[in-house]
Amino acid sequence: MHIFQPLPITLLTVDDHPLFRQGIASVIAVEPDLYPVGQAASGAEAIAMYRELRPAVTLMDLQMPDMNGVDAIAAIRAEFPAARIVVLTTLEGDVHAARAIKAGAVGYVFKNTVRKHLVDTVRRVHAGERVIPPSLAHALVDSRNGSAITGREIEVLKLVARGNSNPMIAEALRISSETVKGHVSSILLKLQARDRAHAVMIGLERGILSI
Repeated sequence: MHIFQPLPITLLTVDDHPLFRQGIASVIAVEPDLYPVGQAASGAEAIAMYRELRPAVTLMDLQMPDMNGVDAIAAIRAEFPAARIVVLTTLEGDVHAARAIKAGAVGYVFKNTVRKHLVDTVRRVHAGERVIPPSLAHALVDSRNGSAITGREIEVLKLVARGNSNPMIAEALRISSETVKGHVSSILLKLQARDRAHAVMIGLERGILSI
């Protein structure tokens, strides 16, 4: 009697670090239902390879030199709406997650948990699920519920990060020092930061600020 064997899940890995791509390949190699079809080192290369290979699941890094992962995800999904893309990243910020998910990512795996979570995430995404780590899911819910900082607060935080005092920020934004003080207080509360320096550190971690 003929036993039906399901087709393997084809995978395209996108990351600008060769050693990390090799690590992904070693994780996939021992799984009989996963089959790597290509590796790309940049966002632009990822788009070209996706067109050629049409992988079942794409593993996408966010930080790459020529085109970031979010833009690559958006470009692939615009051309191929059914593309199933899993983000691979060291970035735990909810801002990065929100951008990637808005661009069309359906899964999210932190690079330090690849050996533990990648294979299960790929299978679940291929089956039609969205797989978002609980910590990110909570952060996304919090941001939708109004705890995300506003555009004006981001402007203030950027100026704080450059070492500006409240009067300097007030002058730059043409608002009063009292208004700046209110924005800073709001930022500290929303980011649960101890002080201005801590707020800047959290802003960098969460992708609100960039270096």
